[in-house]
Amino acid sequence: MKALVTGAQGTIGARLCEDLVRQGVEVVRWPRERVPVDDYWAMERFVREVAPDVLFHLATASRPTGRPNESWLVNYEWTSELAWICRQVGVRFVFTSTTMVFTPRAGGPFTVDSVPDAAEGYGYEKRRAEERIFQQNPEARVARLGWQIDRRPEGNTMLASLEAQARERGFVEASTRWFPACAFLDDTVRALLALVWTEPGLYLLDANERWSFHDIVRALNDTRASPWRVEPSEHFVFDQRMVDDRVVLPSLRARLPTLP
Repeated sequence: MKALVTGAQGTIGARLCEDLVRQGVEVVRWPRERVPVDDYWAMERFVREVAPDVLFHLATASRPTGRPNESWLVNYEWTSELAWICRQVGVRFVFTSTTMVFTPRAGGPFTVDSVPDAAEGYGYEKRRAEERIFQQNPEARVARLGWQIDRRPEGNTMLASLEAQARERGFVEASTRWFPACAFLDDTVRALLALVWTEPGLYLLDANERWSFHDIVRALNDTRASPWRVEPSEHFVFDQRMVDDRVVLPSLRARLPTLP
């Protein structure tokens, strides 16, 4: 098996590549510096040359280069072209979206039938990309993800954010009224790998059954040698959880046994 991966240096992409290599999969990382994301024919030639079995599209506009409308170009237009190319050349296409396609006005828990309402920013771009993917490639798999949790405080993970907040403010503020969509990074990666062989469609990857952000932060704090000072608040109110019985992720409690 051969996998082509965009966003291979990101939080999820790097771990996904590690897992693929461990399983004996040949991994090719998309070279943006050599294959521009706005040159359709260069992209199609590259995909045909690599001839992957699956393309995991995880990249976002996280490293701006100053190009006009770069976020839209990367999050929407590049996604649209890759979905179409994969359809033309017969490559399975797996795209990672986000629970941010919903705003607090919508109110979860969300299912595959919930209608996204993000009208601007990153969530809007991802929402429009989801719609476009299924127009371009009905055989695609789209996975909406929440915030990733890892034991290492690195990358764009919950633990890294909490560590930074503790350093800057001397404490961690955690809302008792926010129920975030989230999962442990290793579990998300395993689920993405499994999606390659599932039926095409939209999938929701969330391991939070019922816990508030405050609950989760306190449980993470219990695993630390040098605990943070955790301050409860009600500053963010949002049930962001996603429910999808077709995708079974280990519950957060399996990873954080002190959750209430």
